[in-house]
Amino acid sequence: MSIQESLRLVSHGPIAVLEWDLIGEKVNKLSSPIMARFREILAELKTSPYKAIIFVSKKQKIFIAGADIEEIKGLSNAMECRQVLSEAHEIFNALEDLPIPTIAAIHGACLGGGCELVMACDYRLASDAKETKIGLPEIKLGVFPGFGGCLRLPRIVGLQASLDIILQGKSVDSKKALKMGWVDECVPEQLLEKRAFALAQEIVSGKKGKQFKKYVPKTKLDSFLESFVGRRIVFSKAKKSVLSATKGFYPAPLKALEVIQKTYGCTSREKSQAIEMAGFGEVAIGPISKYLIDIFYLTESVKKQTGVPSLPDLKPKTIRRMAVLGAGTMGGGIAQLAADNQIEVRMKDITNEALALGYKAASDLWQKDLQRKKLTAFDFQRKMSLISGGLDFSGFGQMDLVVEAIVEDMEVKKKVIAETVKHCSDQCIIATNTSSLSVTEMAKAHPYPKNFVGMHFFNPVNKMPLVEVIRGPQSSDEATAAVFACAKRMGKIPVVVKDGPGFLVNRLLMPYMIEAMFILEDGMDVQTVDHWFTHKFGMPMGPYRLMDEVGLDVCLKVVKIFKKSLGDRIEIPKITEKLASSGRLGKKNGRGYYSYDEKGKEMGVDHSIYKDLGLSQPTQKLTEKEVLERGVFTMINEAALVLYEDRIVEKPDAVDLGMIMGTGFPPFRGGLLRYADSLGTKYIATELDVYAARFGKRLTTSQPLANMAKNDRKFYS
Repeated sequence: MSIQESLRLVSHGPIAVLEWDLIGEKVNKLSSPIMARFREILAELKTSPYKAIIFVSKKQKIFIAGADIEEIKGLSNAMECRQVLSEAHEIFNALEDLPIPTIAAIHGACLGGGCELVMACDYRLASDAKETKIGLPEIKLGVFPGFGGCLRLPRIVGLQASLDIILQGKSVDSKKALKMGWVDECVPEQLLEKRAFALAQEIVSGKKGKQFKKYVPKTKLDSFLESFVGRRIVFSKAKKSVLSATKGFYPAPLKALEVIQKTYGCTSREKSQAIEMAGFGEVAIGPISKYLIDIFYLTESVKKQTGVPSLPDLKPKTIRRMAVLGAGTMGGGIAQLAADNQIEVRMKDITNEALALGYKAASDLWQKDLQRKKLTAFDFQRKMSLISGGLDFSGFGQMDLVVEAIVEDMEVKKKVIAETVKHCSDQCIIATNTSSLSVTEMAKAHPYPKNFVGMHFFNPVNKMPLVEVIRGPQSSDEATAAVFACAKRMGKIPVVVKDGPGFLVNRLLMPYMIEAMFILEDGMDVQTVDHWFTHKFGMPMGPYRLMDEVGLDVCLKVVKIFKKSLGDRIEIPKITEKLASSGRLGKKNGRGYYSYDEKGKEMGVDHSIYKDLGLSQPTQKLTEKEVLERGVFTMINEAALVLYEDRIVEKPDAVDLGMIMGTGFPPFRGGLLRYADSLGTKYIATELDVYAARFGKRLTTSQPLANMAKNDRKFYS
């Protein structure tokens, strides 16, 4: 890569334009070589005859994406951090101190270090294009803005707005950035450079000069919140909010908050930057940042994949028209997701009432965006117009993809699939949204099984990022790649898995939920166990709350499917029969392990659950360690079988990606198998065998895990 060509200084008389266009890269990023070149250019500009400087990007949808993440991941000690950050601060300080006014003409993503760079400029203009996003997402990588962002953003937009952006890693569009005062003007995309030159001409003519933008409160409340007393309230509430959201597992937001609290209002730039550098160094060298960066790379790698590893250059069929069999909440959610991404959708069901539920499910999701002003009334109507529905197969002949989302009954599904095929073209792909039934068995109902795959969405469809693409023995490369690409287009993270009981996520989750029922039988109470899994381990919800969310009837049905498929390996708790006859369905009927109001809000543990299940009052005889390890280690045990015996997936990163995106397994632990590696397979196998002797053979170390434990071999070798 030619660094000289990547940053080009172009002369326009008294105005200089610095063009960012990293050769051989899809995005502009602030790598060490680029920063060194930028330093040279700033030194040249300091003594140049130019009267104004404009920064532009020659990338279509990217201004500057940020710092080089690989370099951040490589930081291993505080000294390295300080050296990197000191150099960055020197460069951005030189930019801020240039005697010549600087103008950033922002089009496309301006994030992280790129955003910190433009905040050191005098003027910021942004295009109104949807691609233009301005933000500081560093928190999501386990760090925080370290190139001056914690110092400059509060000065520009005020304390409250800056905390909202930095502590949540938010990005905003140009209109919101203008309203906040983050940018000076929001300009139509086609006029951006023209307006930048016009502003530069005003500078050249002496009408404008350098500016040091400082936040000015607009209301009395804003003024109060900027006062000494007001700041204390803002910081206190921000800390409570961070702890509520993260339960204290993520150090970066708390450290960022501490840095801003120490530096806000400080008049010494040098002192403030020293505080920011020290805080950044503490979180950057820790394991949590490394894990979160690994997860970022995993999700980014999906964007480049085809779903068929042997054919990385395969061009998938584009899904333009799609049908959904079965409306209701799930079908309506899938239809909404597709239409939201410009795919025409037709829902089919057997009653008008069911279709109405599907329309309502889609409409309700967009109505929320409408209320939050993320969507205009025109856009709402346009999106709704992409969804149609009916009781017959009208229009199915033009469909590229049909997603079956009807009742979880094999015979019903096979019958519906066989009928659907008659109304579709030979090239149409049919995908089942089953969560537990055999895709291989279902494919027998399709005369062209090469065009049949699984496409398992997780509930709620609009929130859960994972889609399992289940490839049956006869599923073609083309069908697999088309569904994989369609899932990506719908904003999801797809993972291709082989057909097998529970596929990937439910295969690992079901032993965990079964073990939770055994833990209940062993005398523990619902609230304590769920609290330990959420507040001590970091799961988004405990196993009992999760079962209520999924539906207790669904859980028990899947347990039976697992027992039938996996035989003696699955031990069924005694309480399952009484749970099945108790009338408790979980959240859907307001009664499960917890009780719920008519709106589905959780109202606390239903203490009559113990009597209904024939259990005595909890004795709390198990320790936190025993409970957490029995729950988590049973998933690790199953993962070894999934990887090395059944080959449901081929690599450990697929397991970790699936568990994080499909269950919310704590990202700060790196994923299920990264966590296993941090403990060591030898330790896990030893503990499992102890638990098996005490609590039942279901906890016996699986053969693949036992093989690994002999040499304490890791999943990530």
